[in-house]
Amino acid sequence: MLLLFSEASADHKRHSLADLFSPDKLFDTAQHLLIDVLPKVAIIVAIAWVLIRVLTYFTDRMARMAEKHAAAATRISQARTLSSVVRATGVGVIGFLAVLQILPMIGFNLAPLLASAGVAGVAVGLACQTVVKDCLNGMLVLVEDQYNVGDVIKIAGLSGQVEAMSLRKTMLRDGDGTLYIIPNSQITTVANQTRDFSVATINVDVDFSVDSDEVIKVLTETAMSVRNDPEFKDAFLKDPTLLGVDSVKGSVVTYPVIIKTLANQQWGAKRELQRRIRAALVEHDMLPGDPNRVYNIKAPHTLAAGNQPATNHHAAAGSPDPTTLKPQDINPFTGEGM
Repeated sequence: MLLLFSEASADHKRHSLADLFSPDKLFDTAQHLLIDVLPKVAIIVAIAWVLIRVLTYFTDRMARMAEKHAAAATRISQARTLSSVVRATGVGVIGFLAVLQILPMIGFNLAPLLASAGVAGVAVGLACQTVVKDCLNGMLVLVEDQYNVGDVIKIAGLSGQVEAMSLRKTMLRDGDGTLYIIPNSQITTVANQTRDFSVATINVDVDFSVDSDEVIKVLTETAMSVRNDPEFKDAFLKDPTLLGVDSVKGSVVTYPVIIKTLANQQWGAKRELQRRIRAALVEHDMLPGDPNRVYNIKAPHTLAAGNQPATNHHAAAGSPDPTTLKPQDINPFTGEGM
């Protein structure tokens, strides 16, 4: 009985395969695909292509209008970033919907897939929770305008210029050309070095024996020469600031020069100012000091037994007063006159 049943089943399978690959069946299938399925698929693909082209046109137009009318560079960067993210997201959504429309037409049954979507959704949700977190954090970055393409930032312990960003990731390029791809879920703190304005500080070290007023005068004239230079004047937001003497270490006196420029425009002005400061110091014979050499400045002193001032120990020893010597007259290793 079982043998007869298995033979009948085998004969049925052979007849089914023969019917499936028979010339008439293949002709009917090809005719159905060419006449019924292929035109519909072509229409869906054409509609998707047109929608993507329209989306690309409007996103590019939005970026161009921002470049034309935005008063601040940050707004231009923000518009470029938003346009790229909207375009990438829109293309993904349009492509996904087009595939859902095409699959049933070519014989793929979506009903079992939709029926198991509940269980599969839980599994996929657990597996993709990091991706969901990336996208949510990326949306917050865009909405809060934390940074844009072209900004120099520091995130997740990495520094560089933002080359591209999406809802899921941010791409940084550092000074060595290395490209970092950072998931947005890892971004907790953002240090934006090019938002609104940039500040650069140049610490100028000069020998203790050089008059401070003369140093400040030379540095002020040099800084203003860069400020008024046609090549750099548009980058400055205000005149350079000199804070006077910032610190004294050994025979080194530090004079900080601070410049405030447009966002990400401080580098060229800083390099040019440093070049001119060096030339000005050499021209005025203002040499840098030695941090290992210490000047002893004379101060009033009274003896324990009376009120007569004591003789300065340098004079008693016959050594010169360091405050009256020029930098080149002092041995940098002993601090004594040469």
